[in-house]
Amino acid sequence: MRIGELAEAVGVTTRTVRHYHHLGLLPEPERRANGYRDYTLRHAVTLARIRRLTELGLGLAEARDVLADDAGRDLVEVLTELDEDLARQETAIRERRARLRALLDAGHLPAEGPVSPELAALFAHTAAELSDSPMAARDREVLALVETAAAPEERERLLAAVGEVVRSPEAVARANEAYALLDALADARPDDPRVERAARRLAECTPRELLPQAAPLDLDHSFLRALYADFAPAQAEAIRRALRILTEEGR
Repeated sequence: MRIGELAEAVGVTTRTVRHYHHLGLLPEPERRANGYRDYTLRHAVTLARIRRLTELGLGLAEARDVLADDAGRDLVEVLTELDEDLARQETAIRERRARLRALLDAGHLPAEGPVSPELAALFAHTAAELSDSPMAARDREVLALVETAAAPEERERLLAAVGEVVRSPEAVARANEAYALLDALADARPDDPRVERAARRLAECTPRELLPQAAPLDLDHSFLRALYADFAPAQAEAIRRALRILTEEGR
């Protein structure tokens, strides 16, 4: 058989056959006197087996192992591993679809979304309780970032702490005042006298549960430096002072 006839018989392309030659999966046949490769039934059998293995989901390296005469892995072992991997993928897909369904069923995705259904519900509640200020919007962005990077137990602690704030009218009032003071610093200098008041109000309304539990807060941490850089200078100074106040309280 010529290469085109072999490819047609097995249902692949001639480019695929040449690629398998290059990778060593399919041995190259001897050439006739005219220079053409002469493929046998054995080549077709091997090529068909490679196709079946790859259609099951095996990679070409795994297919090579299966086809190897002596050093190859047992086919049952390879297919068992593949089955276990597919089961893990199915579980992950079910979990992702459940999260998507919960977000879609909520009927409203926050501007910071997609976030967890729990945080989306919290944002929906805060939209009615907290002022719609630029600083409040930045706060929600930071919460979404922290939730994404946090471990499950830290995420649960974060949501519980913020939930306590929005359920307390006094805490909501303090938070709204802090947002207003910080918004007013958008064009101010870091030495503006209003910075200290904004810092103290921000410290008062920040749940202590949001602070790291395992170790003292590092005020020069790279994450915090990036956080300060994302705000106007006076706002960043107020946030820095508020964190210093909270750190000193925790000593």
